Amino acid sequence: MYPSNVLMVLLYYLDLPQRLVEMTEELELIIDDAESSMKKAIGFLEAELVKIRAGKANPNMLDGIMVEYYGSPTPINQVANINIMDARTISIQPWEKKTLQLIERAIIAANIGMNPQNDGLNIRLYLPPLTEERRKELVKKSAVEAEQARVAIRNIRREAIEEVKRLQKEGLSEDLSKDSEKEIQDITDKWISTVDRVLTAKEKEVMSI
Repeated sequence: MYPSNVLMVLLYYLDLPQRLVEMTEELELIIDDAESSMKKAIGFLEAELVKIRAGKANPNMLDGIMVEYYGSPTPINQVANINIMDARTISIQPWEKKTLQLIERAIIAANIGMNPQNDGLNIRLYLPPLTEERRKELVKKSAVEAEQARVAIRNIRREAIEEVKRLQKEGLSEDLSKDSEKEIQDITDKWISTVDRVLTAKEKEVMSI
């Protein structure tokens, strides 16, 4: 009869092939999750850059503005119709007249660079012409958002590689571990390059309008 510690070792190695299969599946999941999370970081970046106005009115500029509607923070587009009057004018028509001042206060608090004009029925936002100084400020702000996206992507890479190293300690081969780390790095490089392309396009948009 085997001593208990020897039996444990035997059971471990007998079960190893199944565990390797499980680790390989877990490895694929780690890589897929990492890429999915990096893609979401790009989506968030693009949404934030839309809010950085570049001279043309866009309803998305109001994304993220919350109105205190019956005591609950509610997205502005759920309490009012938002329309583009022309290239520099956004019209906001509340569904309920009593929310007009609440919407006005929410816009002022959001500090989006536009002062709401309240005529008692609607709110209009006028985009002032962009000065050279203001353009440079918007470029800097865009660069900050892009750097935050890069940091997020690198953090995702770090967490994914830590998970790979954990699997290696559990029996994953060194070669497979290194290959996986390289794949994660390649994915990271791809999405970092995407950040650079998105930022370049935003800078061009800001400086050309």
